[in-house]
Amino acid sequence: MHYVYILKSKKDNLLYIGETSNLRKRFIEHNTGKSKATRARIPFELIYYEAYSNSLLAKQRERKIKKFGQSYYQLKKRIGV
Repeated sequence: MHYVYILKSKKDNLLYIGETSNLRKRFIEHNTGKSKATRARIPFELIYYEAYSNSLLAKQRERKIKKFGQSYYQLKKRIGV
């Protein structure tokens, strides 16, 4: 399985959107400072994820959300962020 996930920083309340094949491992990496992109915003909570059968679908969805268009705003509304 491949996952698109959204983390929320408990430090600044900003969101991080990512894609991975191992959600548990990636979440730990974010919270232990192993990801340069999020190191300064530790700690994080996982607030949302979607599962996909292959990486191509997950990467396409991640890109769609990251464009911050209607998909992003509808998703934020749905998860209450």
